[in-house]
Amino acid sequence: MPPARIRVRIRMRARPIDEPNRVASQLELLFDLTFVVAVAAVTAQLAHQIVDGHAAAGIIPFLQVFFAIWWAWMNFTWFASSYDTDDVAYRVLTMVQMAGVLVLAAGVPAASEHTDYGFVTLGYVIMRVGLVAQWLRVAFEDPARRRTALRYAGGITVLTAGWMYHSWVAPLSIELPLFLLLAALELAVPLWAERAEPTTWHPHHIAERYGLFTIILLGESVLAASRGVARALEASAISSPFVMIAVSGLVVLFALWWLYFLVEAGDGLSGRRDRSYRWGYGHYGIFAALAALGAGLEVAVEQSGHHIAATPLTVAYAVAIPVGVFLLLLWMVHTPIEPESVIHPAVISGCAVVVLALPLAVPWIGVHGVATAIAVACVLAVAVTIAWSSGRGAAPGPGSRRVRLPFRAAS
Repeated sequence: MPPARIRVRIRMRARPIDEPNRVASQLELLFDLTFVVAVAAVTAQLAHQIVDGHAAAGIIPFLQVFFAIWWAWMNFTWFASSYDTDDVAYRVLTMVQMAGVLVLAAGVPAASEHTDYGFVTLGYVIMRVGLVAQWLRVAFEDPARRRTALRYAGGITVLTAGWMYHSWVAPLSIELPLFLLLAALELAVPLWAERAEPTTWHPHHIAERYGLFTIILLGESVLAASRGVARALEASAISSPFVMIAVSGLVVLFALWWLYFLVEAGDGLSGRRDRSYRWGYGHYGIFAALAALGAGLEVAVEQSGHHIAATPLTVAYAVAIPVGVFLLLLWMVHTPIEPESVIHPAVISGCAVVVLALPLAVPWIGVHGVATAIAVACVLAVAVTIAWSSGRGAAPGPGSRRVRLPFRAAS
């Protein structure tokens, strides 16, 4: 085979919206690995808070730090879908963003335990420097979307200064309101920038990237649960509740994976690009729920082996709430882009209600019983969904692919 050609510099132009066989690049996969570290850090910290009996206090720091992680990943992913040149400059600036992710991950313990977001913000600033440089390069090399690129670069720069003030200057009393304001403005930047001239993100590429991040979060849940298993093994606390929780956790994760990949999101996004914001932004809740589920499963397994400060009801809800939120948001996110939804709302909402009510049975069946019942409910939801979808001629399971018809570029 001839040696791979190194692309030193390629003029940054928008990639075709209907580029055939567009898949995630090797650099994107490497980029995602840095988020494995960040997600593992925030999940572990939430688990520690739950174990110590401070679940309520740990939720807000978890959601705040996870927003930074998710938004950084979002910005890179959608930019890369439109402007991945894979030349030397692009790779170096991507490496800068990866370094920022690792710095952010290092600051997670301080943010969770002491509400100190200084190091998390430093990592975020590093990531934004790399992203702004990419958008300025677009402004210089792609005249057709210069206004869009400058809006992105300007909006990101101003808000980065806002985050620095939030973490390093602002008094603690306004920390949460200021965070909510800045987060809302962050979400508004793409809406404002794309009004100048829409970028040419690729629907199937975006759907694949979201699917890959979903798998990363499911893998983090497996890792988190395995930490709980390891601690139980160290305490020689193997018991039937331990086995039931461990097996049920695996079944729940497998069922959620199955439900997520029943939908071919790329097809829906290709014809409904104007609804991509609800789909893309709604995944914050889906991703956060999967990360929180990992923490819940870790604590559930650990408590089966020895005493912890958290009550059984708290532990049961630490598993049930993320599962219920995931189910409801999965339906809400995919409905706008699917004219004939594969996921029946009655099935998903019914399963979510049952799952969220099950922790009330903890006094009688214990945490292991609740975990088992949640697993059964999720399996039934998958089975009914498959039966209903098959009866309508829809895709019968994850990995299925509808025929991809050529589609026209839409603004």
